[in-house]
Amino acid sequence: MIPSVNALARPLVEHLCANAGPLGVQVQAGERGVRLIDAGIAVRGSVQAGLLIGEICMGGLGQVRLRSGMQVDAAAGAWPTWLEVSSAQPVLACLGSQYAGWSLSASKEETGGKKFFSLGSGPARALAVKEPLFEELGYRDRTDSGVLVLEVDRLPPQVIVDKVLRDCALDAGQLTLIVTPTTSLAGTTQVVARVLEVALHKAHELGFALDTIVGGVAVAPLPAPSPDGVAAMGRTNDAILYGGRVHLSVRGDDDAARDLARRLPSRNSSDFGRSFADIFTASGYDFYKIDPALFAPAEVWVSNLDSGNTWRAGALDLALLQGLWMQDA
Repeated sequence: MIPSVNALARPLVEHLCANAGPLGVQVQAGERGVRLIDAGIAVRGSVQAGLLIGEICMGGLGQVRLRSGMQVDAAAGAWPTWLEVSSAQPVLACLGSQYAGWSLSASKEETGGKKFFSLGSGPARALAVKEPLFEELGYRDRTDSGVLVLEVDRLPPQVIVDKVLRDCALDAGQLTLIVTPTTSLAGTTQVVARVLEVALHKAHELGFALDTIVGGVAVAPLPAPSPDGVAAMGRTNDAILYGGRVHLSVRGDDDAARDLARRLPSRNSSDFGRSFADIFTASGYDFYKIDPALFAPAEVWVSNLDSGNTWRAGALDLALLQGLWMQDA
């Protein structure tokens, strides 16, 4: 049976709501009865909330856990706290659910105030299927509830809420929207938890056969959030670009698996070696001017389950991350 990412995520959403106080999030009803979860705007949020939101984003088909540096390996002990992400269905979990691919925007006239923009991620994307990616995946979710995660620092205006309801064909009481500013604990955590998804997206961009990817495990260091939006975004990206290690299990041809390992790491980009915040600023704050090859984990391992062979390419650069994230004591 084809799994429903929204149905699988539903118990995780209910757990987040039931434990809102301990997790530092706030649950409220929107204007038309949509459930809104603030995970870092007017409330503190928490790393634990971010872990749970990371699993919600993956449609209940992935696990996100904390690991100490020494649990990763001796070299990784250069940073104390890491995230480990795993999935037995990484293509559906990461690309069919977690990927922030749904563009949601509204003008000042539509909002009655400030213009709004966010990329929606999580299971409700598979209800709306507004992205060509879903045709490639051959997947569409059909269920009576949905959850969408927005990486913004304010609650969405009603015009955006109405659009999501309309495109997902849901009544107001069937939709949950989770808002996670990157400057918050939960926001930083759930973005770093995309380390496996970044690898899957890069594999897709390289033209690798997605149906041959059958498993994935990844780790990345978890930085402290920055109160500055650009710096916070830079830290979460740098965690993956310079500290992300991904192990993909594939089937099929050895040459294709070897080529994937060679071409996937972030060091294939001409921008490699600079902080993402600096790269983003130099681009004029335009993502489309950044070399697409940069958006990848630092180190990649690819194992072909049909041949038993494994290849490794790239390497972590924890010294660079320490220089960006640490201050002298």
